[in-house]
Amino acid sequence: MSDVIFQAKQRTDCGKGAARRLRKTGRLPGVIYGREGAAATIDLDTREFIAGVKGISESTIVQVEIDGVKHDAFVKATQRTIQDGNILHVDFYEIERGKVLRAKVRVHVNGNPIGVREGGILEIPIHDVEVECLPKDLPRRINVDISTLAVNQSIHVRDLALGDGVKLISAEDQVVALVKFAKAEKAAEEEGGETADEAASSSAPAKE
Repeated sequence: MSDVIFQAKQRTDCGKGAARRLRKTGRLPGVIYGREGAAATIDLDTREFIAGVKGISESTIVQVEIDGVKHDAFVKATQRTIQDGNILHVDFYEIERGKVLRAKVRVHVNGNPIGVREGGILEIPIHDVEVECLPKDLPRRINVDISTLAVNQSIHVRDLALGDGVKLISAEDQVVALVKFAKAEKAAEEEGGETADEAASSSAPAKE
């Protein structure tokens, strides 16, 4: 199911002191949470995790192999140091094959919109959507071609191609991408009415 596989070990020695000692040996402490609320403390190779986690999102299903037993899971959270961003701890959330799940999937836009080439400004208000589906149907990301997007046109969540078996949970009327014609707005401001100084001058009483 997953191209990303982490080899982990069950951890029995818990606490801050144990975690510090573990990190000194090049191991990363973590927890994998089950669907029913149960949690197992684990540790895995720090370098292996850093290399494997690159480029994945909250909706990427990874495989955590704990003492030979494989678990499909999401990487839900990583705790890092404030100073240098080193990873201190990782949380996994286990999923179960054949059972429907909810997840946020990243939306990736492709292309240079026609409207931008005509002077418009591209806006991308959201970067992910929530969906419901079986693990096997979960898309890693949703690609959106915005190259034909003209000025004053937009793409909404309802326009996304989700694939078979994927149900949309996010509001359908949310805007994914739009192009605004900023030059037209600026021109209208320049052409419309008097400036503040002009208005003050015209409203002042004439001197005799």
